[in-house]
Amino acid sequence: MNAPTELAKVIATQPDRTLGYKDFQLGSFGFRRDEYFTHISWKTRDGRPMSHTMDVAVYLRALMRDVAWGFFYGWVNFDDVFGTVNHYQSVDLYAGSYNGTMKEAGIDLLENFPTDQIRATFEAMLDDWTNEGFDPFAAPQETGTPYGRKNGSNTAKITRARELAKRCVGLKDDLQLRSDARGAPVNRAFADVPQAQPELHPEPGFENEVHAFNLFGFLSRSQVTWNPSFTSVVKHSFMCPTTEEHILPIIHGNDRVEWFFQMTDEIHWDCGDKNTGKPMARVIMKAGDMAAMPAYCRHQGYSPKRSMLLVWENGSPSLVYEIQKGESPEIPVSF
Repeated sequence: MNAPTELAKVIATQPDRTLGYKDFQLGSFGFRRDEYFTHISWKTRDGRPMSHTMDVAVYLRALMRDVAWGFFYGWVNFDDVFGTVNHYQSVDLYAGSYNGTMKEAGIDLLENFPTDQIRATFEAMLDDWTNEGFDPFAAPQETGTPYGRKNGSNTAKITRARELAKRCVGLKDDLQLRSDARGAPVNRAFADVPQAQPELHPEPGFENEVHAFNLFGFLSRSQVTWNPSFTSVVKHSFMCPTTEEHILPIIHGNDRVEWFFQMTDEIHWDCGDKNTGKPMARVIMKAGDMAAMPAYCRHQGYSPKRSMLLVWENGSPSLVYEIQKGESPEIPVSF
């Protein structure tokens, strides 16, 4: 089902007199929050009213990633019921469509929206529902509470720009190294990470061609969790390292293969079927381990300590369509 074009603007109520939050409507989906929960409502194809409830902290952390990542690659499942699928000019919004039980029962709903339309609604919702002191990008130990009645806002934290190198971190006219002066102190978990940079001795004329930097030091100063940066880019090959703590706020459904290299500590991954959520594998990655998530799975990670993870992405804009047509494989390697 395609959402009508007349719904292109953000549809929201006035703030609730008691709670202080706005309700939002996007197509056939309604969104409401109270002091503890997000409530999502819709009607089935035969007119039955349905609803789904999520802890508001879980919802806001997932919403933050969906907004900041531009709906990412493929599926962003907020949980096992609700989420989005990125088609790169439009986005599917669904409830139950990739939950095997709900799909079989016929109580799911999926609608497609122009990217600008769903982005505007999600951004407005995120801004209105995020209270002062709560940073949905931060680890739970490093931020305040999302609960309670409306209490200010935290626009600065939810509108951070992603740090995306064009070629490589530290090159001239590219993403600069993190530092205290740039507002990026060393995180509490990485106080023992050396900060020295490698020595570079390029021949004259090659100063902007020969380059290196301390990736561990760069990551030790990350102010956010589960938010990959681009640190080096070669054509469509993106190196996207990130620091992880607590739980990946989304269940990511791949539309392409992703490679993971565990740089420090460990992450536990639950992997399931992308279309139904049926469990497929449990992966425990420790420092030095490499794994790949195939294009037919969904995954969610659990990081007991703040860890460093390198995600290697193929950013080719045509890859998803090549996989759909069977021209590229869903798996990383064949033996």
